[in-house]
Amino acid sequence: MTRFVTAPLAIQLARAQFGFTIAFHIMFPAFSIGLAAYLVVLELMWLVTKKTVYLDTYKYWLKVFAVIFAIGVVSGLVMAYEIGANWSGYSNRVGPILGPLLAWETLTAFFLEAGFLGIMLFGLSRVGPRLHFLATTLVSIGTLLSATWILAANSWMQTPRGYTIGSNGTFEPRNWLKIIFNPDFPYEWLHMLMAAFLATAFAVGAVGAFHLLRNKHNQVSRLMFSMAMWMAAFVTPVQGFIGDQSGREVWRDQPIKLAAIEGDFHTKAGQALHLFGLPDRALGTLLYDIKIPRLGSLIVTHSMHGVIQGLDAFSRRDWPVLIPTFVGFRIMIGIWSLMMILGLASLWLRFKGRLFDNRLFMKAAMAMGPAGFIAIIAGWVVTETGRQPWTVYGLLRTAQSASPLTVGELLWSFGIIIVLYFFIFGTGIRYVLQMMAREPVLDEPDLEGDKPMRSHGPKGLHGGVSRVK
Repeated sequence: MTRFVTAPLAIQLARAQFGFTIAFHIMFPAFSIGLAAYLVVLELMWLVTKKTVYLDTYKYWLKVFAVIFAIGVVSGLVMAYEIGANWSGYSNRVGPILGPLLAWETLTAFFLEAGFLGIMLFGLSRVGPRLHFLATTLVSIGTLLSATWILAANSWMQTPRGYTIGSNGTFEPRNWLKIIFNPDFPYEWLHMLMAAFLATAFAVGAVGAFHLLRNKHNQVSRLMFSMAMWMAAFVTPVQGFIGDQSGREVWRDQPIKLAAIEGDFHTKAGQALHLFGLPDRALGTLLYDIKIPRLGSLIVTHSMHGVIQGLDAFSRRDWPVLIPTFVGFRIMIGIWSLMMILGLASLWLRFKGRLFDNRLFMKAAMAMGPAGFIAIIAGWVVTETGRQPWTVYGLLRTAQSASPLTVGELLWSFGIIIVLYFFIFGTGIRYVLQMMAREPVLDEPDLEGDKPMRSHGPKGLHGGVSRVK
């Protein structure tokens, strides 16, 4: 078995560097997934209803998608560099499994995206509506496939299956179906996709609310805000159900992670639900605990008397990182609760015919604009810190995965990454925000700057604009 002796501080710096880059990166693929699916729906509605308000909304968000997609691709390259440079032990051991999964992502997702992205961005007036819709659909499928392969790799690290250990300590594939469709995969895949759709919906809704506060009669703003609130109302409960099922899977296959998430230091039947607190690793207790008796067991095991293992059931050397795991989960759940409230409020206002008139509600929707991305980052923190001190759960420790780098080398590379990210990608984010601040208009111009295409509408019709309800 290959071992590297790396200073604990160097390992923490390597983890912090990768955590920083992935927290930054994950927002953009999530936004790309959600926007691509949203664009498919908008273009389909334009083709079916012949209402040009859908096309104008499509063109408005297509410009944002183009920039978000580019930032996501570039920020992902840094992570590939870090895996090879900072985690060579992991690369050596897991390469036979990780390599093919990433190669399949390239052969499927990247080829679809690269092959049809140009048509999607610049081909509407050239290839016709139906072929253009096919290109948009294939790009959206490409983003979903990309997420599928990445999440297959990550979920395998959580619940490894279908492998053998080679003579040199490497993980060798034995059954690819078991590797891909490991126990964690369906829950992590669904949970992440729903999170991407919700994050996109609240971002779109915030932009719509921003413009409606200035001009409540703008039809494009009304459409994007209305569609976003429908998504908030109906997908947020679905995400709650998926999250519940995901928690039960963690209870079965990663009980120590669940103990860290819930703040359970002691094994018992009828565990309480710890609403707030501060895990103290040294004392082995949850300080300032605010709890509801037995509710923790009811939520996880669906029985008020269900047994949940606490951290005391495991060796202290195997305990996860407690505070980020515990706090990150509560941030995620708190944001989900606010999403539920906003979604239900939107249904009530829609029923009362006041969805576009309640300024306080629209200000709340604006404030929730970044909430979905914060929840995604918090959830990813829970997933990754809860798996520590393992990179492959129960099999490969983080200390064995790190490269033999010095603290100085890691500080230097980390500093460069921070400066580049805030300068280059900060500029990109600022540009995206400026694009969103521009009021959408009817007869939205194409990306290539041509005059709006109306003669190429479905069946040659110009389409109409109707008041969005």
